[in-house]
Amino acid sequence: MAELKITLKRSIIGRPLNQRETVKALGLKKINSSVVKNDGASILGMIKTVSHLVDVEEVK
Repeated sequence: MAELKITLKRSIIGRPLNQRETVKALGLKKINSSVVKNDGASILGMIKTVSHLVDVEEVK
């Protein structure tokens, strides 16, 4: 399985509750914070929900 580096690029202030909770569930707290997660169906669904707020890179 590939790993994904997810970086929060935009603020969650003023966003709907489900988007704020999704960002927190991914482990992102501040702008420009990053986490590395395994590529899986649940993670991809979470990324799709907040795709306009995050940048995603594949890590080898």
